[in-house]
Amino acid sequence: MTGTNDRPDTQLRAVKGMNDVLPADAALWERFEEAVASVSRAYGYRRIRTPIVEHVSLFSRGIGEVTDIVEKEMYAWEDKADKDGRREHLALRPESTASVVRASIEHNLLYDGPQRLWYLGPMFRRERPQRGRTRQFHQFGVEALGFAGPDVDAEVVLLAKRLFDDLGIGDLRLEINSIGQPAERARHRVALIDYLEANEQLLDDDAKRRLHGNPLRILDTKNPHMQALVEAAPRIEDFLDSESLAHFEGVKARLDDAGVAYRVNPRLVRGLDYYNLTVFEWITDSLGAQGTVCGGGRYDPLVEILGGKAAPACGFAIGMERILELLRATEAATTPSCDVYVVHRGDAASRLAMRVAEGLRTVGLDVVLHCATAAGIGSFKSQMKRADGSGAAFAVILGDEEVAANQATVRTLGRDLAGSGTQRRVALDALTVTLVDALVGAGEDDDPFDGATTEATDEATTEATTEATTEAAKDAAEPPLTLH
Repeated sequence: MTGTNDRPDTQLRAVKGMNDVLPADAALWERFEEAVASVSRAYGYRRIRTPIVEHVSLFSRGIGEVTDIVEKEMYAWEDKADKDGRREHLALRPESTASVVRASIEHNLLYDGPQRLWYLGPMFRRERPQRGRTRQFHQFGVEALGFAGPDVDAEVVLLAKRLFDDLGIGDLRLEINSIGQPAERARHRVALIDYLEANEQLLDDDAKRRLHGNPLRILDTKNPHMQALVEAAPRIEDFLDSESLAHFEGVKARLDDAGVAYRVNPRLVRGLDYYNLTVFEWITDSLGAQGTVCGGGRYDPLVEILGGKAAPACGFAIGMERILELLRATEAATTPSCDVYVVHRGDAASRLAMRVAEGLRTVGLDVVLHCATAAGIGSFKSQMKRADGSGAAFAVILGDEEVAANQATVRTLGRDLAGSGTQRRVALDALTVTLVDALVGAGEDDDPFDGATTEATDEATTEATTEATTEAAKDAAEPPLTLH
């Protein structure tokens, strides 16, 4: 039904757990994305983009059917029948490692040798939304395919650390472990199941469900009543052979060489069937129960499980929303949205303003041009309020007098420039050079206009400038300044 205004009775909203990213947060997302691209490039990783929708079989084969992801969390459906009556069983990807490996097999990427790849994008899991966990979430990850040694295990750990360092995120700790090879894990599994069956009366319902399907996940339980049981359980390290132990020692030695602190956590496991040897997590205490911001390790069996020729592989995934939450707690200020805000009034000035804005953009400046709203173009005073709130370093002001004189008035706005609040008349043919030089060279103790080729401004600059900068007009009784 609709109301008297023919509007729906309920307001349309985003799906619970699938959140909008609003402009106020965009700068943080972009900062993260730029840091990811820069760090990945520094280590020789190239970006790969895979579809959001994949066949369910990709994840049931790769992740394993008896996992929470496939059993309970995956968004899956049977698609409409094709002309032959066949229906595809499809899913929104819950993670990207299987997708990247599928793409590498399908397109024979390993034919040209080992590959260093990275991805960034949305994933989907049907679970109860809470802090640090949403139904649509974003991950950055790297996958090093075709590398067998402990060096690449250490490399991906160091890549993650460099990203955190570049973002200024501290208070993270690194935990590592080795879960060995499948045969070693099978021996451990038998001993673990025997131990848990002997203590079945102490297991909670979730542990009983996992006992024979995925017993390793029981070791990762958060149930406080099971911690003593878990602590006394058989440890995987007691089942590793000399080759697995040597690999793990090689990883630790390289982390030691790099000066990276870590803790060996014998209870750090992976419930996914395709992991082997090294596993690791970067953890924070600032996000409560969702403290793992990065998880990864080696997954040598996965390429063959998904139908490719056996090849070693190692990687990690970072939850982007969790990193952004940490960044919000440390960010001092919002990144400015533009370099220049163009203010104007009058028909001739309006047309000139658009040409000026385009010219400045051509040389690489970020420019916001004030445009009319339903209420009109607005006064110079209201336009300058917009300019002040834009984060721009400079306002370019154009009125009838500027148009007649073939000039623009340039006013400094903020960003800790020493000349903040000052203004100058600048010839239009010198405007681009003046602004570029000021933006590149101005520091806290510099006059942003120093060395610019401009004309002096006086007490009667223009009606536009006077209205737009009331405080500046009060101080304009001093002698005109000529810029050199």
